[in-house]
Amino acid sequence: MKETNMKRRSFLLATAATTSALLPGVKTAGAQDAVVRYQDDASPWPLVINTSTIRPASLEEKLRVTADAGWDGIELWINELEDYEKEGGNLKTLGQRIRDMGMYVPNIIGLWGCMPATPEAFEKSLEATRERMRRSSDVGSTYVAAIPAPDREDFDLKWGAAMYRELMRVGREDYNLKVAFEFVGFMKGVHRFGQACAVAFDADDRNATLIMDTFHLFRGGSGFNAVKHVQGDLIANFHWNDVPGDVPREEQGDEHRVYPGDGILPLSQVLRDLKAIGYKRSLSLEIFNRAYWEQPAEKTAKDGLEKMLACINAAGV
Repeated sequence: MKETNMKRRSFLLATAATTSALLPGVKTAGAQDAVVRYQDDASPWPLVINTSTIRPASLEEKLRVTADAGWDGIELWINELEDYEKEGGNLKTLGQRIRDMGMYVPNIIGLWGCMPATPEAFEKSLEATRERMRRSSDVGSTYVAAIPAPDREDFDLKWGAAMYRELMRVGREDYNLKVAFEFVGFMKGVHRFGQACAVAFDADDRNATLIMDTFHLFRGGSGFNAVKHVQGDLIANFHWNDVPGDVPREEQGDEHRVYPGDGILPLSQVLRDLKAIGYKRSLSLEIFNRAYWEQPAEKTAKDGLEKMLACINAAGV
């Protein structure tokens, strides 16, 4: 483990006795002050990498390169947890290993098929959903993402809010887990920020939150100016990436995502807005770029963190 990670690990151990909610790599001004800075004072937010960015590496390699590069945390996918258990692994032990490496797990992607069209289908889906919640909780994740799928053009936002409210209840009461709602820009159903807000607001739960994504704000046509109109606590996790300017918006897919700063999105504006609304949770580098997958995972993890920090520095936050 590199020296920076050893320092992060030592800092975590030294302060764990007095600060129960402390995340790795933070700077505080005093015992009574809130956690405010990460990455050696370079970021107002913890920086994590979504494992989609470093495919097709094994889970063990993903953990190693993420820690070695100096990320604050790692955002995992539910299939990785499922495969880990199938191979005989214990997710609670895995979660402790991640913490021992000086990192944390902010969110798991996610609860697939958890929002079907009818009450009967929803009840039937809960068995698989509960197992995904259980796995997410066991590994120590704070959140799990609820995706509005099966996708359909006639997705009923009122019914979606009712399902989301029940998913939050189950997660909170049975698994000590927070459920966040994620909208997807290329879906036929819930693909816009305003639609996602309707689901979260109408769920009428004080813990309702959204998974945000710069790509999905762009791809779904929502744009970025509405971010400043919500409170930071509405956002559970913010996926961070950029897009090229030579592919029409409606034709872009996950594979077109690029490192932040290498595309056309107004990322500095969004970062300044996030700071202004009091957002304090993670920025997660989520990219599905096939060219990045072909290079060593160590390089992608290192380059990705450098790009994230450069983006934050350029925004002056």
